[in-house]
Amino acid sequence: MKHWGRILLVGFLALFAAACQQKANNSIEIDGSTTVGPLAKSFAAHFRKSYGIEVTVSESGSGNGAKSLINKSCDIASMSRSMKPQELEAAKAKGINPVASIVALDGLAMVVHPSNPVQNLTKSQIADIYTGKVTRWNQVGGPDAPIVVIQRESNSGTQETFKELVLGKDARIIKGAETQASNGSVKSRVSLTPGAIGFLGLGFVDASVKKVAVDGVEPSAETVSSNRYPLSRPLYLVTDGEPEGDVKKFIELPKTEEGKRMISELGFINKY
Repeated sequence: MKHWGRILLVGFLALFAAACQQKANNSIEIDGSTTVGPLAKSFAAHFRKSYGIEVTVSESGSGNGAKSLINKSCDIASMSRSMKPQELEAAKAKGINPVASIVALDGLAMVVHPSNPVQNLTKSQIADIYTGKVTRWNQVGGPDAPIVVIQRESNSGTQETFKELVLGKDARIIKGAETQASNGSVKSRVSLTPGAIGFLGLGFVDASVKKVAVDGVEPSAETVSSNRYPLSRPLYLVTDGEPEGDVKKFIELPKTEEGKRMISELGFINKY
């Protein structure tokens, strides 16, 4: 009897462990970009409803998303930029093979206060503003007022994309620039500050701020998808190796009709 009791106990523990493992695997952890955040959260809600799978979304910035993937603390890193060479090296050292899938396209919108009469800026003028060569709006066709420069934090993929597309590798943003932690906080600051200029994902733009054309092209779904807008970019979901199982289903949502609808409703542009 004792022998059978031990067998039953071992069997029960094995079943219990398998059940716990199944429960642990029945969830997806996402960490990264605040720009991709609304998309990831919308997809997560759909995934929970459709498949009963819990999806947790954190928005700590693209850089932290990459770190989480490398440290195996998330299943998917959401990123508004591609991984840097040093991140790829760190991943390789940890046995991680980052595979990036495009979730949507986005335009990096330059925004000013609605009262600002400036309609267009060249990339060169924007670079001059952010490096401190131009400090007053009347130098670029606006009112005689100081320019309040708004940037993102250093860990932001949006910040990295802006520097890459506008400033170039060696240029430094003026020390007096104000730093904001998210697209929403940039929008709020610009909407309350007549002299401000900032940049944010196109999906975050609303009537509280005014979009400025760049090199004569205004950011829109059409100009981004046709690559005419100079500050266009892809948004990524990055996995360790080719996605499989539930993670693959999640990654492939942008290719479905429901995924495309969510992308469009949030102001982003469909890739597929």
